[in-house]
Amino acid sequence: MERAVRIIILSVIFLASQINCQEAILHISNGSTDREYCIVHNHSWTPLSETLDAALQYPLVNMTSTVLCNATGVSPDVVKGKALVVMRGDCGFSQKALVAQSLGATTLLIASSKSLITPSANDSEYAKIHIPLALMRYRDLLEAQQVFGEGMQVKLYAPPHSKIDASIAVMLLIAIVTVALGGYWSGAGERDRLNGVGPRGGGGESKADSGELFLYSPLKVVFFVALMCGMLVLMYFFYNVLVYVIIGIFCLASASALFSCLDAVMEKLGCGTGSFSIRNFNLSVRSLILAAVCISIAVVWGVYRNEDRWIWILQDLLGIAFCLNFMKTISLSNFKICVILLSLLLVYDVFFVFITPFFTKNGVSIMVQVALGPDASGEKTQGNMVEVPAEPQAPSEKLPVVMRVPRFSAWAQNLCGMQFSILGYGDIIVPGLLVAYCSRFDVWINSSKKIYFVSCCIAYLLGMIVTFAVMLLSGMGQPALLYLVPFTLITSAVVAGCRGEMRQFWAGTTYEVLDSSREPLMPEGRTDCSVGGERC
Repeated sequence: MERAVRIIILSVIFLASQINCQEAILHISNGSTDREYCIVHNHSWTPLSETLDAALQYPLVNMTSTVLCNATGVSPDVVKGKALVVMRGDCGFSQKALVAQSLGATTLLIASSKSLITPSANDSEYAKIHIPLALMRYRDLLEAQQVFGEGMQVKLYAPPHSKIDASIAVMLLIAIVTVALGGYWSGAGERDRLNGVGPRGGGGESKADSGELFLYSPLKVVFFVALMCGMLVLMYFFYNVLVYVIIGIFCLASASALFSCLDAVMEKLGCGTGSFSIRNFNLSVRSLILAAVCISIAVVWGVYRNEDRWIWILQDLLGIAFCLNFMKTISLSNFKICVILLSLLLVYDVFFVFITPFFTKNGVSIMVQVALGPDASGEKTQGNMVEVPAEPQAPSEKLPVVMRVPRFSAWAQNLCGMQFSILGYGDIIVPGLLVAYCSRFDVWINSSKKIYFVSCCIAYLLGMIVTFAVMLLSGMGQPALLYLVPFTLITSAVVAGCRGEMRQFWAGTTYEVLDSSREPLMPEGRTDCSVGGERC
């Protein structure tokens, strides 16, 4: 059962996606009062001024009684030289813009009672339209009418969007610290087992007895990835039901993981356990307190999981604990298994992001659809899409499979909603399993400098930097495994090759044959790979 739960969780941790924001600001005034509202435009279609002072001001004509699919009933004298606002619906954005342009309007605003999406059109229609076009919330227009009446003057501008945000540095720090700590913890546990310091004080305890899931067979790895693919497809077709199952599993798993992490910290600090007995059951005071704290944090997250302003802190805390515990409890027995698993997951990631859009009805990849929820489809547009709710509504449920850090420089944050930089748990856990193996191999060869662990961590850091660099240059979210897997695998292989230890590094150790009382595989500095008189 525990293994099934781990497979279900791991199958939905590659679901991170970033979108290029195209929000802008609608400035309304009447000479004495000013208000600003969120609008959404297409910067490649209708570029706007970058500053309020540089933007041109026009009187606003309210024609929300029409959808402006044609010029019937609209006098050019009424709209000529003015900004025009009409209702969304019945025809495409480009058709409305062409009609408004033919009537002499200088700007077209489309009021929407649905979510605001980036307006788009066919490539052949872009060149025909020369006036700015943007979508605004209908409720914002009603509010502006109450404040300003009929004498509204409007300006549209889009402050430059900084691609480099401090949230990226925070995300990078979270990722590398989590991977390094998880790898170190795995290596420390291996050293304790070699020294006969098991969780129950016995030197002969096997990994299975300590509750660790252990992959040593290529067939198991293939079956493992196949189950993940099946789970992702099930999430695609039955999202509205399974999302609550995943949320419940995440609460239980993250609370347990947080308990394991905090308990290990307390043990390291030498905090006393203090125990008492109830009906022949020995209970630890420390464990009871930690359990209460961890369960409370998970419950608070579960109740307030859609409160964007602050709940991301708890989600990241639980996510870090979850990743650490995953890296500690799942062991890859050799480099061969690492290569097979990471390569299959790389193909899995790329296939479900880049290939599946050709098979889905709405042209949205299965990975993105599951990561963003059923509302991710929206209206199909070209290029990147941003979607802003037009009316206050119950937030749609999202899978808790990402680290989230709010963008500190998001100028439209208060108008259009909070913007986040996100990183999937899979982009931490998958390379982290290789880092953990490198850390354990350092223990097996008695490497005082932890050469494999350190080099793999550096490779992970460089891979993350390249991922963010490509993301910033392309303006699109990237499947991080596309960069992290080659960086970490190649670096580890090069280190093993340069040290003449590739054979041992590739074969690793087989826990079914060797128990935890064995000697290290090879002391550092030796060139042979004998164990107990036998060749590896």
